[in-house]
Amino acid sequence: MVESEGREDQIIAQNLQNLSSQSPINTKATSYVSALGLDVGHKRVGIAGCDRTGLIASGITTLHRTSFERDVEQIKQIIQERDVEVLVVGLPYSMDGSLGFQARHVQKFTKRLTAILQLPVEYVDERLTSYQAEQMMIAQKISPSRNKGLIDRFAAALILQQWLDIRRQKQKSDSETTP
Repeated sequence: MVESEGREDQIIAQNLQNLSSQSPINTKATSYVSALGLDVGHKRVGIAGCDRTGLIASGITTLHRTSFERDVEQIKQIIQERDVEVLVVGLPYSMDGSLGFQARHVQKFTKRLTAILQLPVEYVDERLTSYQAEQMMIAQKISPSRNKGLIDRFAAALILQQWLDIRRQKQKSDSETTP
């Protein structure tokens, strides 16, 4: 089953837009991007997308995992609809920076997924994204305990937004060093 976005997603998207507006934006040369952010869990996969300019990430849906084959089919459908070029996957490092059991599980899932989808993947440190998503929900008077799927979707948006911000910052620094 897939949860669709609603009022809560609009609120969080606005919060993410506010966060991304705090970073400097290079308006000279805009390169378009179509990326899909994934917050991979044992029970659910939060999925986020971005606008074509790569400025704002927003939650798309939460996939309730049933089988690997079914998960791939649902993700593939979103990829085709959005013409995705790259997957951005949150990697849950331990607080000491090591790769624990869950991080290895995510890597294994991602390796199998990208072998089928034939898409490049980039990993982003996702430590505390679920916590941040919960805090954003609480601030908007949305119950995290009653909206677990929403947490995953917002965490995916935070993961993707982090990647977009890093990408934009790198493009800015590259353009400053190029004569």
